Amino acid sequence: MTRPRSISETRIAGVLLAGGKSSRFGGEKAIALFGGKTLMEVVVLAFKELPRFAVSAQPASAAAARAREWRVPVLSDDVSAPAGPLAGIAAGLDWAKREGFDFIATAPCDAPLLPGDFVQRLWDGIGAAPAAYALTCQGEHPLCALWRVDLLEPLKARLDAGEHPAARAFLREIGAAAVHFDDALAFANANTADALAELERSA
Repeated sequence: MTRPRSISETRIAGVLLAGGKSSRFGGEKAIALFGGKTLMEVVVLAFKELPRFAVSAQPASAAAARAREWRVPVLSDDVSAPAGPLAGIAAGLDWAKREGFDFIATAPCDAPLLPGDFVQRLWDGIGAAPAAYALTCQGEHPLCALWRVDLLEPLKARLDAGEHPAARAFLREIGAAAVHFDDALAFANANTADALAELERSA
C-alpha cells in the first residue's frame, strides 16, 4: 500500500500536553494569554489538519475545563504512574489505540510559535522509526513528537515498574528519528511569565 503523503490521509490524532504543574510560571500556563488567546488555544492550531485531538490535563485544572468546553476528550495520567510527561504520553497512546488511531502527535501547551507544518514534517521524517521528534540548533524537543501507538506497551511497562526516564532518553533508547527544523525559536517554551512575554514580542 502506498504511504500517504499528507497527514490528512493518515490515522494521526493530536494530544496537547497540558498536565504540568507550571511551578516556575506562577500559575496555570495553559490558560495564560498569548496574543489575546490562551496558550492552549494557540498551540492546538498545530493539530488543525488532524481528525481529532485530546488534552492531557489534571482533572480539576482550568485546562481540563477548557477542553470540556471544546467538547474534546480530557486524558488524565494513571495515578499509579510516576509523574512526568511520559505519563501523559502513555495516556494519549492508550486513548488513541482505543479510538483506532495509529499515531499521536504531541505538543506542549507552552510552545506558542510551533510551525503549522510541524506534524506533517515529522510524518515525512519518521520512516520506519517508532517515533520522530523535532531537533533544532538549540537541541532536542522531545515533546514535539510523533509516536506510534505500538509504543504504549513498552512505555507502560517502564512506568508500571516505577521508572520515568527523561523523554529525550526514551526517544533515543527506542531509536526515534530526529527531524531537523531550522527555526529554533519556533520550539521555544514559555517556562516562566517573563519567557512568555519575550516570545510574544518575538511573534
